[in-house]
Amino acid sequence: MTETTVVIVGAGISGIAQAVMLEKAGITDYLILEKADGIGGTWRDNTYPGCACDVESHLYSYSFADNPDWTRTYAPQEEILRYLESVAGERRISHALRFGVEVTGARWDDRSATWSLHTSAGEFTARFLVFGTGGLHGAHLPDIPGLDRFTGPVWHSSQWDHDQDLTGRRVALVGTGASGVQIAPEVAEVAARLVVFQRSAPWVLPKDDRPVSRRMRRVLRYLPGARSAFRRFLYWKRELRGIGFHHRPAMLAKAEPRVRRFLEAQVADPELRSLVTPDYAFDCKRVLFSNTYYPALNRENVEVVAGAPVAAGARSLVDASGTEHEVDAVVLATGFDVTSSLDRIRIEGVDGRLLSERWSAGPTTYRGVAVPGFPNMFLLLGPNGFAAYTSVISMIEAQASYVVRVVRALRARGASALEVRPEAEARFQAEVGRKFPRTVWSPEHCRSWYQSRSAAGTVLWPDSTWRYRLALRRPDLHDYRVSG
Repeated sequence: MTETTVVIVGAGISGIAQAVMLEKAGITDYLILEKADGIGGTWRDNTYPGCACDVESHLYSYSFADNPDWTRTYAPQEEILRYLESVAGERRISHALRFGVEVTGARWDDRSATWSLHTSAGEFTARFLVFGTGGLHGAHLPDIPGLDRFTGPVWHSSQWDHDQDLTGRRVALVGTGASGVQIAPEVAEVAARLVVFQRSAPWVLPKDDRPVSRRMRRVLRYLPGARSAFRRFLYWKRELRGIGFHHRPAMLAKAEPRVRRFLEAQVADPELRSLVTPDYAFDCKRVLFSNTYYPALNRENVEVVAGAPVAAGARSLVDASGTEHEVDAVVLATGFDVTSSLDRIRIEGVDGRLLSERWSAGPTTYRGVAVPGFPNMFLLLGPNGFAAYTSVISMIEAQASYVVRVVRALRARGASALEVRPEAEARFQAEVGRKFPRTVWSPEHCRSWYQSRSAAGTVLWPDSTWRYRLALRRPDLHDYRVSG
């Protein structure tokens, strides 16, 4: 059995941030357990054609590791992965990485005030447990009757089969979310035919993506304060835009006509335009950015079909109208099971109560980081701990810093455990519940995975990130039961 002070589950953006924060605080007795064979999480797994970020590169990076060498306004997958690998190397957290270790269970022991972890590599014991698993790793696989009898290759976008050459083949793309919008133009270029199954039409805006000039990179590298100033500019630019999301949806409604005009200019065919026009409020669901998606749909070899496939044959998919589409390969760009990302791990808290049971009526947390009944356990990007209009990294850093402050405060008191009080979680959930109805994501505007069955009604943080970060700057230990 391996014993340590802190175990971090996951070596993606969240896990790396937590490790760096621990190192900065002088807490070096920690381990990062990663089920894969490398770091990167989402940006390691998603290697599909066209994969890139839709947040500006200089904002989608750590504040403690500004990168002056981004080559594009919006970084592609390969560049983000290289950045994460360089941060891990430069910050010297490699000593704590344990690859190929999948955590399958975690149990709280009240007598020793420790977590016992069951993994594919044996048992681990830790005083503190931090989940940095995020929500974009458990592929959502649609239930298409007969798909198991399809004789061609089938794969999810996050598990891209690079051995398959789609040149000259008939391809079905199921899904038009963030991944689907990036994949469609790439496949349309080479495929003989592309059938796009669209369950819900996305709002798609032009993407101001361009190379970062050498001159700009030199300025960011050598001019003191330039990188941090540019990052602040991008942050507050998005925060100001965020007012329309979390406080004044009417601001976004005013922009909708301009967005519709963009769509009309891109898609000339009235039948296709009607099919790809969203039937819900602008920005209620995730807005996507692409300069090539609509032009790809205009191609003669591309067909857009309304709705998800209802059945599959040996070499075909059947749409909701009963039309059979013959295809050679199926790509599932159907997203992830975001709200159930921890379901694969059996997490037992006080008195053996399962986290899955506690969340059976919908996931709830205290400030997105703690759950009553689960002492010394923290979540990064947990329910109600992320925003949908800006870079999540600013919230990850706030949460990772919060965890460090709590650990240090506990040590300073000479205590061994702390557990958030149910009434503290209830106050936070009430706050979220009060704020959510005024946002653009509320059920009044549309249905989306941002909504949940919980009392607060959402898995989002329905306010500005600066308010969230301010609330986490100093832990209120009155909201916790401290023991030992």
